[in-house]
Amino acid sequence: MEQQFELGDLVQMRKVHPCGSDQWTIIRVGADIKIRCSKCGRIVMMDRFVFVKRMKKVLAHSDVPIRGTNEMDETDD
Repeated sequence: MEQQFELGDLVQMRKVHPCGSDQWTIIRVGADIKIRCSKCGRIVMMDRFVFVKRMKKVLAHSDVPIRGTNEMDETDD
């Protein structure tokens, strides 16, 4: 069964990041998936196949659509 995930979703990964968090936000969806660590902000890009294998579950679906992959989106002035 394929898990459904979309741009902006909060997902839990199988392995813990060195900063101690296993929660990531999806910031790009396509052939590759780009995710941002919820604790330290590190951005990682991986193939969709690898992402689906490493993802444990979707914790929350996004209410507000995010604009794209620019990591500076949170600090719009």
